Amino acid sequence: MYVIFEGVDTCGKSTQVEFFAARHHDVVATKEPGGTPTGKKLRSILLDGEDKLSFNAELFLFLADRALHYDTIVKEARCEKIVISDRGFLSGVAYACANHPEMNRAFLLSLNHFALREQYPEKIVLFITNEALLSARLQGKTHDAIESRGVSYLLQIQAIMREILQELSIPFLEVDASLDRESIYQKIEEFIYG
Repeated sequence: MYVIFEGVDTCGKSTQVEFFAARHHDVVATKEPGGTPTGKKLRSILLDGEDKLSFNAELFLFLADRALHYDTIVKEARCEKIVISDRGFLSGVAYACANHPEMNRAFLLSLNHFALREQYPEKIVLFITNEALLSARLQGKTHDAIESRGVSYLLQIQAIMREILQELSIPFLEVDASLDRESIYQKIEEFIYG
């Protein structure tokens, strides 16, 4: 099974991916971008903000990472294990739509579907946060190129993610990111294994 944990920065998805990897022998934990050695280089290019990338360049680098990640990690492992990825195509489409509202969402979804060899994940967990929680969590950390765009930008991304999930036929779970870690874990475990 292939499951993606989605949500904006600081929502707690990475912590939950670690919990599942530590508590279940059948889980392969990974992330996008950066789940492969080449992906780590692409992640650095995309998030360090050293180069000003055009929209097309940024989009295709994310798609390249997604395709490589699927081919080298997800494709084989999903048959026998549960692959849990910290981010996936939903983030890719939501960020692209937020940055370029004129882009056709269906076209972006089709590009991502192609990168995934037309194999969407079986399940998606979306962590839902709010302005106060985001502001508090962002205060104590160094911001990458995306986080530096601010709280309203991240909440816009979250809204787009929710809209996209309503359009797709992929089972999903929305989790309140303000709950304690163990409560969140229990809800997700029931969704994945139930």
